[in-house]
Amino acid sequence: MHETAYAKINLALHVRKRRDDGYHELETVFAFVDAGDELVATLAQADSLHTTGEFGSALTDPFDNIVMQALGALPRPGGIAITLEKNLPVAAGLGGGSADAGAVFRMVREAHGLPDDWRERAARLGADVPACVDSDTCIGTGTGTELVPLESDLTGMPVLLVNPRVPLPTGPVFKGWDTVDRGPLPDTREVSRIAREGRNDLEAPAIALCPEIADVLGELRKDAPWLARMSGSGATCFALYETAEVRDNAAQRIHSAHPEWWQMKGRLR
Repeated sequence: MHETAYAKINLALHVRKRRDDGYHELETVFAFVDAGDELVATLAQADSLHTTGEFGSALTDPFDNIVMQALGALPRPGGIAITLEKNLPVAAGLGGGSADAGAVFRMVREAHGLPDDWRERAARLGADVPACVDSDTCIGTGTGTELVPLESDLTGMPVLLVNPRVPLPTGPVFKGWDTVDRGPLPDTREVSRIAREGRNDLEAPAIALCPEIADVLGELRKDAPWLARMSGSGATCFALYETAEVRDNAAQRIHSAHPEWWQMKGRLR
């Protein structure tokens, strides 16, 4: 079995309030890029995980990895041996681990089917995991686990992801949020309008912790993209373009100016 763990981006991310349980009430639009980590799996006597790829060495304890946790969350006969090619940076606002877990759920669904309560099992692994199972554009509310599917008018749009190679854990970014409720998502199901009129309320606290994010956004906006914004809690930023040619030219220019930054190109699913 082979699955791509599609990189997740937040076209908009509105933080509404801090909850009594310590989490935050969110309204977001999840979208997914047609590129990411790659997982290859075979049926085996026991579960196992082997990591490769540029960021594979960042996963130092395979038994603490969300891929193994996802396997452990799903009942099935026999085991699954997985090789994970880790192409997405860790702690990068792309839901990389959640996307890996979502790919595991799809593999188990293909091989054995999923239990009726798979959404609850996914949510226990992480707030982004339920959205990453099908990796389709959707609105997420609550902590991000309550999902409403959307037909996206942005499907196929060229996208460029850029990360300054600075890990940025989610917790400190949320802790730095100023608690100001700046309002809900636009009241529409038109994804392009939500993206245009929306915002990322975590951008300011993320930049305070990682000033390089502002540099990335500044570079992305030089080529007049359709939209440039930080994803999730950072530090990855994305830009959407009208054509692949404009995207590719922007990617080359940014690489020439900042060869140390990580990039990935793709299209929105």
